Amino acid sequence: MPELPDIAIYMEALEARILGQRVEAVRLGPSPFLLRSIDPPVAEFHAKTVERLRRLGKRIAIGFEGDLWMVLHLMIAGRLHWRKRGASIGSRSTLLALDFPHGSLVLTEAGTQRRASLYLARGEAAVENMRRAGVEPLECSLVEFAAALRKENHTLKRSLTDPDLFSGIGNAYSDEILHRARMSPMLLTQKMTDGEVETLFHAVRQTLLDWTERLRAEAAGGFPEAVTAFRPEMAVHGRYGQPCPVCGAKVQRIRYASNETNYCAKCQTGGRLLADRALSRLLREDYPRFLED
Repeated sequence: MPELPDIAIYMEALEARILGQRVEAVRLGPSPFLLRSIDPPVAEFHAKTVERLRRLGKRIAIGFEGDLWMVLHLMIAGRLHWRKRGASIGSRSTLLALDFPHGSLVLTEAGTQRRASLYLARGEAAVENMRRAGVEPLECSLVEFAAALRKENHTLKRSLTDPDLFSGIGNAYSDEILHRARMSPMLLTQKMTDGEVETLFHAVRQTLLDWTERLRAEAAGGFPEAVTAFRPEMAVHGRYGQPCPVCGAKVQRIRYASNETNYCAKCQTGGRLLADRALSRLLREDYPRFLED
């Protein structure tokens, strides 16, 4: 799922291409699942000029004249593309096209599950109602960060990815943040010392800023077409079994539902292996407790 750094680069690319431009057509693809609201109707957006762009966590809000808004949530497999004006939307993976004088903004979604969403709204208040309660990690103070972190007694991994606590952080960058902070994803937030909270605060900011800069350099002024949660330059996320770039130990993982957490046992947990629900239940007392096992 595109997270804060990815969305930030999307926003920069959109600002350069559609801000101040009049949309000539709004074309919906064959999927009936994208559009989640009907008021205002799609036809009302035709020939309207884009006046504002806003990030709402992992959502992208496009504001048109007349205080009309489109709010896009890309979810896991949704991606934006900039293509030639009038680009085809005939394929099943193409969900939406917004045609502008100099090109078309196209939304696609890979796979068979249709999770990406488009909400149409009238008025800024309606858009702000879609904003989750999480603080902005690059804008909040250490005091605000600590208050959000300790609001609930969850594991660090769960807290960082909770949009009602922190805005824009997901599975990928939470792994990278915790590796930078050298902290276990299973550490309980209300047991953290003030020093640990401050260390995490700086790790969050530096990780998100570093990756935003890296993605900006990669795009080099073009439209970001290689948006992915799995990058070879990452320290641990998506690198199960590969060497940690800091200590060389193999990256470990915890699987749950459709997600997994990646971490370095040597750097983050003092060599202790965190229980994988499925595998630890299967092996029971034979499940290894430490890296050397």
